[in-house]
Amino acid sequence: MAVAIDELLTDLAAETGSLDALLAPLPADRWDLPTPAAGWAIRDQISHLAYFDGATALSVTDEQRFRAVVAADMARSTDFADALVGDYRDMPAAELLTWFRAARAKLIDAFRGCDPSRRLPWYGSPMSVASSITARLMETWAHGQDVADALGVTRAPTARLRHVAYLGVRTLPFSFTVHGLPVPDEPVRVELTAPDGDRWTWGSGDTNRITGSALDFCLVVTQRRNIADTGLVVAGPVAQRWMSVAQAFAGPPAPGRQPEVTR
Repeated sequence: MAVAIDELLTDLAAETGSLDALLAPLPADRWDLPTPAAGWAIRDQISHLAYFDGATALSVTDEQRFRAVVAADMARSTDFADALVGDYRDMPAAELLTWFRAARAKLIDAFRGCDPSRRLPWYGSPMSVASSITARLMETWAHGQDVADALGVTRAPTARLRHVAYLGVRTLPFSFTVHGLPVPDEPVRVELTAPDGDRWTWGSGDTNRITGSALDFCLVVTQRRNIADTGLVVAGPVAQRWMSVAQAFAGPPAPGRQPEVTR
């Protein structure tokens, strides 16, 4: 999916604005509401985004310092993301929101004018500039979903989901590898209905196929919903196995979400 950097950054800014609209009116005590991510409150979702926005900007502007930060983070524990959010649990909500806004603005500014094919170091495998921006958009949308769920808010899906779905498709090999599984040779065709009714497709083949709404697919690959709680239709053993381990985000294998108790 060839996308100009300016277009990606415009969509990232729009997704940021969507999340900010949920956060800006929140009283301070509401930042401590638990989210569906076990042990994480709303404040933890936002400190996580702000911290890794800063790390991403550093990967663009100072690779040597970035590598030092990664080494320090990973030395803490295999679950260093959980450890990191604990560092900011006492930060006042207003300061946390200011930090997130500033870190996101600095990130977007760092990316402007970059070659989209430039390779950037990351906590796992290096990523292109374009993939790094897409990953930040995916993270914003996914953690924003946790915030929306905590607040009992239903967000209207947008065309920006195409970036999330694309990343979900591209991370099929990673999803298997991170769970210690061999990467399948058989192709999987993904056919999704976009929010505007358009059709988004990736892959080929008839044996393994995933069809349904783009929203449901994005919720599954970001592990924000169990597939049992979506309308996705999954055919074929490879497609079924993929959807059981799909993970569009970096890091160690995550357990995913359990099905909802009530239907």
